[in-house]
Amino acid sequence: MSIERRVGLVEDLFNKLEQESARFEKSSGISCVAGCGKCCTNPEIEASPLEFLPWAFHLFLNGKAEKTHTLLNKTQASTCFIYKPLSIINQGRCSSYKYRGLICRLFGFAANTDKYGNLRLATCKIIKEGQTDNYNSVAEAITKGLYVPVFTEYYMRLNQIDFHLGNIIIPVNKALKMALEEVLQYYAYRPFPDLEKKCG
Repeated sequence: MSIERRVGLVEDLFNKLEQESARFEKSSGISCVAGCGKCCTNPEIEASPLEFLPWAFHLFLNGKAEKTHTLLNKTQASTCFIYKPLSIINQGRCSSYKYRGLICRLFGFAANTDKYGNLRLATCKIIKEGQTDNYNSVAEAITKGLYVPVFTEYYMRLNQIDFHLGNIIIPVNKALKMALEEVLQYYAYRPFPDLEKKCG
């Protein structure tokens, strides 16, 4: 399957999740603290290369893929390469928010399944402690059927697009690097994509 086709399918999945997340946020009242980037500073974030394929493709189209790959090779940081801190008190922003990965889109507004098969909202300590009453009522509502996106369901859908790239879960910066390598290798002996056809 072509890069363009895979990117399109991943973006379709992200658009569906955006709609579901917005619905959940509206019904739950749970929201991130403005400017908070604490979850992005976690050095143990893992992701699949496939969820960053749209990001890598976007960089390639804009002539920035090789330079970014070089920078990723040089970085010693374990925190996400595309997260840009603004202060030392966990404030910051994603430098490529439109092309952020699936893990970034799910965390805080999705659930995991515990060992008993029950859905548990996967969110941060800041939300749990800062919005305690709301968090507790939402957690209870989920057990009674309030719809919430589920991590495993979305990662299964991602895997169906490209089982190999979607099934590799590695540290986020390695996933970013692998996504770039996939795009660069794909176009090494192929013509540059037809942008008019893609945008049309």
